[in-house]
Amino acid sequence: MLKKALLTLALALPLSAAGENSEQLVDRYTTLAGSKQNATSLVTGLRDGKEVNLKRGTSTETFTPPTGKMGYGNVDNALTLAEASLKEQGITRPTPAQLEAALMGGSVTTSSGKTVKLEGIVQMRAEGKGWGQIAQSLGFKLGEVKRPERVARVERAHKPERPERPERPEKPERPEKPERPGKPR
Repeated sequence: MLKKALLTLALALPLSAAGENSEQLVDRYTTLAGSKQNATSLVTGLRDGKEVNLKRGTSTETFTPPTGKMGYGNVDNALTLAEASLKEQGITRPTPAQLEAALMGGSVTTSSGKTVKLEGIVQMRAEGKGWGQIAQSLGFKLGEVKRPERVARVERAHKPERPERPERPEKPERPEKPERPGKPR
């Protein structure tokens, strides 16, 4: 009976965790995507390796990620790096075309009117680059982009200097063992 209960619990956990991850990612990237519908399309499209449809007003962009299926952590990394690369160009509320360019590669026009070519996060991932390599090629460190609040906290922290270790006292010499009477050497 206990085995059956544990098996049921073990099978239920991954399903509930998967739903939470998807919803959390959609909530986290709704602002970047411009709408909850776009964020859902991004997360499920990257996760399942299927077509992504991004719409804003009359503008619609459609693409299929070349990476195939990705885990939720990889989806999070891709969208975090895409957001950071767009912010680097001064784009905080990207159009569907700008978001597609950040993920798949292409040119974007910044708010200052400058045209910049982006390599494409998922395109680099499909070429076999690791997340650290991709972040580095964009001029970032993955940890700084993913958890900026932790990096800031670490920089502010002040470690006190360690006091010097006191010198160890010398060990006293061991006295020689006296010979046992009656036992010849």
